[in-house]
Amino acid sequence: MAHWKLATFLAIAVAYASALEVRHVRSSRAAVSSGIELPVAPFSVPLTDKVPRSSAKKRMLRELRAGARSNVAVVAGAADDEEYLTDITIGGQDFKVVVDTGSSDTFLAGIGFQCFSLADVPVPEADCFFGTAGFDISKSETFVPFPDTNFNISFADAEFLTGSVGFDTITVGGLTVTQQEFGVVTAAAWNGDTISTGLMGLAFPTLTSVFNGTDPDADETAAHLLYNPFFFSAVQQKAVDAPFFSVALNRGTFAKEANSTLDPNLGFLAFGGIAPVAVTKTSTTVPVQGFATSSGASEIFFYAVDVEQVTFPGSTAKTTINAPSILDTGTTLNLVPTNIAKEFNARFKPPATFVEDEDTYFVDCNAIAPTFSIKIGGQEFAVDGRDQIVPSLDENNNLVCISGTQDGGPDEEGNFFVLGDVFLHNVVATFDISKNDITLTERASY
Repeated sequence: MAHWKLATFLAIAVAYASALEVRHVRSSRAAVSSGIELPVAPFSVPLTDKVPRSSAKKRMLRELRAGARSNVAVVAGAADDEEYLTDITIGGQDFKVVVDTGSSDTFLAGIGFQCFSLADVPVPEADCFFGTAGFDISKSETFVPFPDTNFNISFADAEFLTGSVGFDTITVGGLTVTQQEFGVVTAAAWNGDTISTGLMGLAFPTLTSVFNGTDPDADETAAHLLYNPFFFSAVQQKAVDAPFFSVALNRGTFAKEANSTLDPNLGFLAFGGIAPVAVTKTSTTVPVQGFATSSGASEIFFYAVDVEQVTFPGSTAKTTINAPSILDTGTTLNLVPTNIAKEFNARFKPPATFVEDEDTYFVDCNAIAPTFSIKIGGQEFAVDGRDQIVPSLDENNNLVCISGTQDGGPDEEGNFFVLGDVFLHNVVATFDISKNDITLTERASY
């Protein structure tokens, strides 16, 4: 089976109206710091489960960099390349899905989907490791198909998802949106987690993945059809009073990160207010940063912020970061500039070891992590040392540990970095989609 080529994905993901020059456009709005009061979210759902996730996004982000692109819900946990999950109801059917601030589409595997290997060879459905048999269109009384369109995502590691598009009623954490557009996957090469059946993306409409026509192999930039992701629709439909959502991701215990496939109550996804966890008075509000297109306009794709400085023992003036950093619940690790990653990882006791063919810093599971903080909007936010030692399993199912802060490439024009769950365990991130602002609030010790 032919599917959408990576080059097309990169071109569309980074610039839909014109080619992206991958230049950072800094917002001129100043950060507002200290003591910001946010209402408690009226809707919230717990996050659950630490489960293995595909490494496709990390690779996709690297390709984009190199390529020229209050209801509250409980969420599930994350370890290396693992994700937070929440419960979602679509058309009266219940599923667990990945909560992802680093993408925009909501999608579910559909009943009877075709599974493929990464070599594009048909394999049994079970080999895609979705959590259920999938969404059954025939059992939804509210599903409306979107004819002559297709849903299409393809990744650098040969994973892909293609399918049909429709509209249905979606509820998360008590917040209900009607006629929400989403993808029903009919063909996939996917390294799932055996628990989640899809994903709920919370980023901007520019990153959605619906196209005119029914042949995914023919999709191109001009055929892209932007639509409002779930929370954007909720605001448009006035289903929520305040136009912001909030995430609080709890760290799990080391034992559960290493061994558990399901770890419930690991934080909250909240709509219309701040997530209901204990916080300090340390906070800052900063603008979302965009990228310039060849037309000169600034496009916003991800929740990207400017990082002013990274501090750790022995850090130098080179620990400033020029390129923006994405706040991404769908990526476990921090990805920082090469020089910062190298200096920081050398200060573990014992020092981390860089394994070149895996492009990864490994650490002793009993190592002592150096202190580490990130300065954003004039405020420093410390990252707990417990978050910097991430358990994982090697190919032989042996426990190994990796550093929570990894090499994201050079700090240069056209690059960007990631502040993943390792950072987000230490703050509550509240995203205002009306002002394109992000408020970071330090969490109380837990």
